[in-house]
Order: sequence, then structure tokens, then C-alpha cells
Amino acid sequence: MSLELILFLAMVAVFMIACFAAKLPVSIAMVLSSITATLIAGKGIPVRHLIEGTFGYIDTILVIATAMIFMKVIQEIGTLNALSASIIRKFHKTPWLLLVLLMFISMFPGMITGSSTASVLTAGSIVAPILMLIGIPMIETATIIALGGILGMIAPPVNVPAMIIGGGIDMPYVGFTIPLLLLTVPVAIFSVLYLGLKHVKTIDYSEIKNEIDFTAIDEYGMKLYIPIIIAMFLMTMDKVAPSLFGLGMPLIFIISAVSGLFCGKKINFFKVSKEAVNQTLPVMGILMGVGMFIQVMTLTGVRGYIVVSSLSLPPSLIYVAMAVTIPLFGAVSSFGAASVLGVPFLMVFLSQNQIITGSAISFIASLGDLMPPTALAGIFAAQVVGMEDYTPVLKKAAVPAVVIIVYSIIMIIFSNQLGSIIY
Repeated sequence: MSLELILFLAMVAVFMIACFAAKLPVSIAMVLSSITATLIAGKGIPVRHLIEGTFGYIDTILVIATAMIFMKVIQEIGTLNALSASIIRKFHKTPWLLLVLLMFISMFPGMITGSSTASVLTAGSIVAPILMLIGIPMIETATIIALGGILGMIAPPVNVPAMIIGGGIDMPYVGFTIPLLLLTVPVAIFSVLYLGLKHVKTIDYSEIKNEIDFTAIDEYGMKLYIPIIIAMFLMTMDKVAPSLFGLGMPLIFIISAVSGLFCGKKINFFKVSKEAVNQTLPVMGILMGVGMFIQVMTLTGVRGYIVVSSLSLPPSLIYVAMAVTIPLFGAVSSFGAASVLGVPFLMVFLSQNQIITGSAISFIASLGDLMPPTALAGIFAAQVVGMEDYTPVLKKAAVPAVVIIVYSIIMIIFSNQLGSIIY
């Protein structure tokens, strides 16, 4: 048995013990597993490498923190609630379209923050009562908002797993928008209709309208949507005219969040910002732990060992290995799965279109947020609807999860043909 394999097994074992037996946070478990590997490898405790790894994803951390502030602001001023109320008012006569639009709302925070947890806790907490109000059972409701969080995490403009995978081979996060939309939008439509349409074939609007809060949209009207419009405009101009609007995502989110102070309910910006950052601390901590984990794997040769092992797989087993190992490793962290396994598998498919392939691999990695025991999206979705056990949510999500894996593999197989059309 090679030293690299011993180190990798030791890292995984220490992580499992720290996370599941000692009940330590995922980020702390990653730190302990990283230090274990350096000690076994005879490198002591290399402080410089540990700190460098911790700040390896600082850009992504800044995006997540500022995006969550933006999301929290538009939630508090009433934008998300107004959007949901308006959609129900206009589309209650067409249940399938109503469900699709509510699914897109539940995805929106994940699209902005790159975090499924943020999506479930913000838009999910607003959409869930509406879904149950129109007749969808509790378990299906929790499953829909859990999947909405995962799909939003992968949809553009912010896809953290794709950023991590691209960073592993020095591929810039450019040109991902269309492939990510092609991956997530069809699956989102299928998932919400598969889970919810049979329960809402008819909606009695006269019975539910008194249960919906229309005060914000009636009082402030279109002003509530100004922060979202500003954010979309600045993001677009940042791509179209970077020399004039090269603000960067963190600054765009802060500008858009500040504009929200003048568009709806009065809020305390500093209090809301503090709450937003506090909610994202676990995600940011995981990213820091992942950075250290990857830095140590590179330092000790474990990462190279995984890459070589992946490249040596028979072609017939590559897709099977990817479909099984990436989601399973995602139980540690979908971000960790993207970095540790996503990069090697992307290198296996160097003959394919790299942007589309990286997008599809990030989609498979997102399923880590449904894998027990961490299962962040499943656990928080269950809590939002008032369920004590999240296991039924994972069972309901099985079919959409299989669809995600199969669809992603199909996209990889035909990535060159699709790339010739898109680019």
C-alpha cells in the first residue's frame, strides 16, 4: 500500500471520527484531518501551508458573504414575499406554471450566493408555506425547497463547485452561464412538476388569498424589485464592459443591498448584515477547511495519487465511478467533492469540452448536500417545514437525484457537439 493511499485513508478516517463521533463542525474536522496527514507524512505542522490553504477560496468566501447580505436585505424589505404573492395572484389558474415559478424563486438565493443552505433558509422559508397552502404535502414541500437550493447553487451566475473545479486546472470562470442553465432549468421544471403537480391540479384562490401577505407589494409596488434590477444590470455590464464596470461580484452585491434601504420596509442595515454573515459562517468555515484540506493533499502527494488513479480507470468504469464517488464524497462537503474528485475527473475528460464537462461534474457534486449524515439541504428543508426527521426528504429526492446524474453524464458525452453549437 502506497504512502499516499495511507495518508488519504488516514485523512478520511480522522474526518469521519471528528465529524460523526465527536460531533465537531465539518470545518474543524477538516483541519484535524489535514494536520493528521502532515504529521504522518513527517512534515510536522506546516503553518504556512495551512494558512495558505485556509485563504485559498477567499474570493468565493467574499462573494458568499456579500451575496447573503444582499439576500437578507431583499428578504427583510419584503421583495421575496412580494414576488411570491404576485406570482400566486397572477398564475393561480395555471398550477403547473405557478409551481415552476415558485421553484425558480426557491432557486434564486442559491443562484446569487452559491449556497444551497442560504437558498433553503431564505426563499425556502417563504415558498414552503405557500406550497403547503396550495395543497402540497409537507414531505414533498421540503423536498422541493431542498432541490431548489441545490439547483440554485449550481445555476448561474455563482456556482462555487464549478469555480473550485476550474481553479484546479487554472480554467477561468467564464462561459459557464449557458451550460449551467441547460443543466439546471430542465431538471428544476421536471422536479417540481414530478413532486407537486399531482397535488395541485386545481387551486381555489378564494380560499387561500386571505392567507397570503399582499401588504408589501400593495404598499411599495415595483420599488421592491429595484435592488434585483440593479444587481442584474451591474452583473451584465460587468461582463459586457469590464473596463467600465469591473466592480466584481462582492461590490455589486453590496451596492445592490444598500439600494434596498430606499425601496421597501425600513430595516437596520448593520443588524441585517450581521445576521446574514452569521448565517453564512458555517459555509465559509467549510470553504476554509476545504482549502486547507486540498493544500495538504497537494503538499503530501495525495492529490496527485487520486488524479493518477482516476486517469488509470477503464473507460467503461469512469462514468460509474464518477456517478458513485462524487456524491458519496459530497457527504463531507459538495465543495470538497468538487475539489478532491471533480478536478481529477475533469482531467480524465480532457478531450471533451472543458466548460460543459466542468459544469456537469459540478452538478453531480451538488448532490453531496443531500447525502447523509451532513445533508445540509435536506436537514434545513425539513426544519423549515417543521419535520423532525429529514430521511423522508432524501427518499423523495431519489428520482430527481438519479435524473441529475444521468442528465449530467449525457451532457458530458455530447459536450463537444453541444459546445460547437453554444460557442
